[in-house]
Amino acid sequence: MTSERVTALAGPSSPLVAALPGESVSPVAAQGGATRGQGGRWIARSIVPPLVLGLAFLLLWQLAVLAFDIKPYLLPSPTDIAGQLVTVFPLLWSSMLATGLNALIGVVVGGLLAVVLALLASRLTILDRMIVPIVAGIAVVPIVAVAPILNTMFGSTSDTPRRIVVLIVVFAPIFINTLRGLRQVRPVHRDLMRAYAASDWQLTRTVTLPGAVPFIFTGLRIAAPLGVISAIVAEYFGGLQNGLGSRITSAAANSAYPRAWAYVFGAIVLGLVFYGASLLLERLATRRRA
Repeated sequence: MTSERVTALAGPSSPLVAALPGESVSPVAAQGGATRGQGGRWIARSIVPPLVLGLAFLLLWQLAVLAFDIKPYLLPSPTDIAGQLVTVFPLLWSSMLATGLNALIGVVVGGLLAVVLALLASRLTILDRMIVPIVAGIAVVPIVAVAPILNTMFGSTSDTPRRIVVLIVVFAPIFINTLRGLRQVRPVHRDLMRAYAASDWQLTRTVTLPGAVPFIFTGLRIAAPLGVISAIVAEYFGGLQNGLGSRITSAAANSAYPRAWAYVFGAIVLGLVFYGASLLLERLATRRRA
């Protein structure tokens, strides 16, 4: 097939015209090339700029420490922190796993509890009036006051206090966003399901809950990094010395400031992992709905 015929059939803007003279391109191959091009543009727009900015920030940090002779107890240099990352990596990895497990359990249990109670509150007015003020109170509970009390209740050899702290912190944002999403159902949709004699469970499963999915994931995106932060803060107040919070306090108490910053870097990475996981779950759920 000649290039003139390809142009006549596909149009001058079609990917088919990009073939060599006398050759044709299948629509699947053209679509694959377009997808790869879009992926490259997305990487160039979304990943490269923050990566370049981060490297520039680290370079300026290193130069400032050297130029102004900043002492390590005030601000260690990135190279010193990187050296400690290599030295304590096995201990850092185990600490990240311990803190991450506590945060994961707290986020999962707290998220499920928040969604279930939001479903009940959206259906029962009296339960809504009882739960919402309690959630408002839970949202302002100070971690620094609750963590020592829970450590005394459950003992210093248990991870349960830290998981409860995470549960308390993540419960409010997930509950509030889920309840808001459950209330966004249009009356016409509800009336249509009633006209088809749908049960309350069918209405919830097919209309109410799917419509609230974006709101649920909004709460999860907020709660996921908060769960990591609360787990680390809870580790400051005693208990098992196996998490990032206890490692940071121990290194700082021994004046090993680059090591303490290395553990802080591990905490940042862990928080980004939880946030990225929430975004991935949201994308998978959105794609499945689509």
